[in-house]
Amino acid sequence: MSQTTHTSASSGKQMLSEQVYTHLRDAIMRGDHAPGDALKPQDLAKEQGVSLAVVREALVRVVGEGLADRLPNRGFAVPAFSDRRWQEIAEARRTVEPAMLRMSVERGDVDWEARVRAAHHRLSRTPAYVPGEGEHYSSAWAEAHRVFHRTLLEGCGNLVLLETFDRLWTASELARRWSAHRNPGRDGAAEHRRLEEAALARDADTAAEVLTQHLTQTAVGLTDCTHHEPTNEA
Repeated sequence: MSQTTHTSASSGKQMLSEQVYTHLRDAIMRGDHAPGDALKPQDLAKEQGVSLAVVREALVRVVGEGLADRLPNRGFAVPAFSDRRWQEIAEARRTVEPAMLRMSVERGDVDWEARVRAAHHRLSRTPAYVPGEGEHYSSAWAEAHRVFHRTLLEGCGNLVLLETFDRLWTASELARRWSAHRNPGRDGAAEHRRLEEAALARDADTAAEVLTQHLTQTAVGLTDCTHHEPTNEA
């Protein structure tokens, strides 16, 4: 096999793996696979029309993001809802993020204030659900939600803490969606509005308290839950 042919084959496999990974990640996020469901490489390969090697590569990636578990002698599965990791992630976020928000309130400049206002405006004006697809989050809303929370904390000016936030956010997103389904009456929009107001009022105590409550509500929704379809906010 020539170098060009080998490179082309490798590139094609990488492209297929990326497609399968994206499909699998989105399916888990949508709730197509319930907590604890097995993710069988053979079935996924048949469904996607690709090789087992491509599927396994994609599965390893979702395991790395905390969206699946690799079980000894049992293959792959969506994490169980009762998995202790969700509460540990929630505890980590409640420990780190309110402290970061305090720093942002104290250190953030006028440009930070403008970004917070713009991020909240975008979040409040972005439809949460995809029209015609029931209770599936729109990718635009999910991104606006992430950007709003991150922008609130960016005023802290500490890149190491912001990298920690990024990791925790990715690790917690699946559980956040499960939690939201458990509490569809929760007014996440009002919680986000209070966060913006407290931050821009430079009220560090209130901002940290509101964020702690916001994150606690999500953690509470993770306990004793047997449903898996995502809804509302967190």
